[in-house]
Amino acid sequence: MRIILAPMEGVLDHLMRNILTEIGDYDLCVTEFIRVVDQLLPEKVFYRTCPELKYNGKTNSGTPVRVQLLGQNPDYLSENALRAIELGSQGIDLNFGCPSPTVNKNKGGAILLKEPETIYKIIKSVRDAIPKGNILSAKIRLGFEDKERALDVAHAVESAGANELTVHARTKLEGYKPPAHWDWIGKIKEKVNIPVIANGEIWSFDDYDKCKALSNCSDFMVGRGALAMPNLSQVLKLNIPPLEWNNIYDLLIKYSKQEIYGDKDKYYPNRIKQWLRYLKIQYPEADELFTAIRRLKKSTEIIDIINKTQQSNKPTVT
Repeated sequence: MRIILAPMEGVLDHLMRNILTEIGDYDLCVTEFIRVVDQLLPEKVFYRTCPELKYNGKTNSGTPVRVQLLGQNPDYLSENALRAIELGSQGIDLNFGCPSPTVNKNKGGAILLKEPETIYKIIKSVRDAIPKGNILSAKIRLGFEDKERALDVAHAVESAGANELTVHARTKLEGYKPPAHWDWIGKIKEKVNIPVIANGEIWSFDDYDKCKALSNCSDFMVGRGALAMPNLSQVLKLNIPPLEWNNIYDLLIKYSKQEIYGDKDKYYPNRIKQWLRYLKIQYPEADELFTAIRRLKKSTEIIDIINKTQQSNKPTVT
């Protein structure tokens, strides 16, 4: 059984990967996507998205990190995939699932689910470009508007030479609305001979248990659930309770210290608020904290509130 930390644009950056992999037993992380259009990107682009490349492609706790690429041109994707491998990426992941209208308008992400032939060409080109010993994975949804071509896409991924397939159990049109169609992952798994990784709506051990039964998968990818419950990987693997709120507070402070260093300060207010939006799904206290900081725009003001709230919640020693 593997638990993989999903890519989430603008949320699961390298700082969050460090936080979550230090407390959770994750087997792999996949980066936010690097957009490839019409050129071989400079090394700095890869290091910006995946600073772990400077440390053998692993987080501080030793979890492997795989660079994800998004685009539609087989040749440029191949060149950039090889560069990522040479810089130290733990394999390559190709994004065919992003539902962003902007990305889809530019013929990237989920829009390619309408074109299994194009997906085949991209994967085949990348597979031929990178050394055989490196894992090539692809992430898809069940389709764009419907699920009619889900099996065609899965066969294209496998026949082109991908080693693994992650399936988000919804179409692009369905977005992130429940339910996730885990049974469809099971249908795909029956028809291909490469490992299939189940993704979508896994928030708890019960969700994992149901997903496992319907998908027949032994590998799972979590994203939003991991933000809502930071030790989700251990909850799934060991069926243990979620972290207590006091432990979550320690993580918020640790993350805050990382995020306000250098030029990251301008991103911190939005990212800490976004994290709290997920945390309040599992923790009522997060809702209270979010309410206290939601109108604040300065990092120092937000961190001051977080610190003061933590101090007020500490038990009194008698």
